[in-house]
Amino acid sequence: MTALLQVDDLTLDLGDTPILRGVSLAVRPGEALGIVGESGSGKSMTLRTVARLLPDSARTGGAVRVGDRDVLGLRGRELREHRRGLGMVFQDPRSAINPVHTVGAFLVERARDAGQDTAAAREQALTVLRRMGMTDPERRMRQHPFELSGGLLQRVMIASVLMERPRLLLADEPTTALDVTTQADVLALTDELRREMGAALVLVTHDLDLASAVCDRIAVMYGGRVLETAPAATLRDDAVHPYTRALLASRPPLDQRLTEIPVAPGSPVPAAQTGPGCPFVDRCPVALPICGSALPEERLVGASRVRCHRVEEVA
Repeated sequence: MTALLQVDDLTLDLGDTPILRGVSLAVRPGEALGIVGESGSGKSMTLRTVARLLPDSARTGGAVRVGDRDVLGLRGRELREHRRGLGMVFQDPRSAINPVHTVGAFLVERARDAGQDTAAAREQALTVLRRMGMTDPERRMRQHPFELSGGLLQRVMIASVLMERPRLLLADEPTTALDVTTQADVLALTDELRREMGAALVLVTHDLDLASAVCDRIAVMYGGRVLETAPAATLRDDAVHPYTRALLASRPPLDQRLTEIPVAPGSPVPAAQTGPGCPFVDRCPVALPICGSALPEERLVGASRVRCHRVEEVA
């Protein structure tokens, strides 16, 4: 099946600072891809590049295609049309909604922008709010954002995106500020509605378990690069790259009592501080001299695509 989103060797510099260094991803129609990794790995900037939500100092290379559109070359009306075909859910819903408008006015305006009349837009807004698990949607429509909790407001934001029935949904850590129970509910509802629409999803998160529960495949990023991509079950049970294994090992088990959680030594390294080799080299327990001097090629190991010089031994 032809990919809906195809990212090939994407680079991004903000001024003189490299952010992304050769990112390649593909998402098919109806598929859910999770992007995980520590802070500074380039996850959110990858999503923002796909949506072309970048500052004026940004310089990009490589290719990003959504359908038949060359995203990096879009300007003016074509860029606006591209963004209308996307659904973008941000981490902080309060930064993405006008605080002086009611929830109803916000949702109806989004639907009218997509070509609906006011009555149909209002009815659709009520329907989607009910589907998102919100009680008394009529009252919610009359409320302002400051009257809603973070979890309810994020449901409103996701509802507003789903009302436009996007073919590609980009979610940038949409549940980070929510409690664990609300996280699961919001993502489960989002995934259910996404599947009904046949939309593709790219979910950025720190939580490997969350990504495994929602996504078909997971890409692991570090230092502005993708180090491993695999089906969610494969990554959870049979990860190959030492960095992916370190992430999995750092999750506290629910059935054991630990005095210390194993973590990779050192701190996450952004792309600007990495050398010519593997970005994880300084923290890797199995690194060789070549790991610091030469970037490993991506290789297929079972169902995983991995960048590691010692991939056969580690696997």
